[in-house]
Amino acid sequence: MNPFKALVIDDNSENVEVLTSMLAANGGEVSSFKDPTKALKALETLPSVDMVFVDLDMPKINGFEMLKPLRENLPNVPIIAYTVHISEIDVVRKLGFDGFLGKPLDHDRFPGLLQRILNGQAVWELP
Repeated sequence: MNPFKALVIDDNSENVEVLTSMLAANGGEVSSFKDPTKALKALETLPSVDMVFVDLDMPKINGFEMLKPLRENLPNVPIIAYTVHISEIDVVRKLGFDGFLGKPLDHDRFPGLLQRILNGQAVWELP
């Protein structure tokens, strides 16, 4: 897999570590934020990214509220909802996210899902 850059926004340290290690194991360089307000402030100065993973349930600003500013600052970058709230998959799709990865992630399936995201394909994956 070619090198790529990913942005991870999730307030849970363990989830950030898991996703970051899985992305890095597949050639990813990862920028992560545990505070969504800091992520929004950094968008203007952030180096280009190839994909964004955002948790839906965060304090201050949830993942749904993050979608619009992410779209405005990162046009044409796939924005993937990354959450334990698997019942939200239809809402996520209707709001215009580019994909959905339910937690916990399947380590065996992840490289294939990642390749699909990099190829511009939507990924709608429940655990």
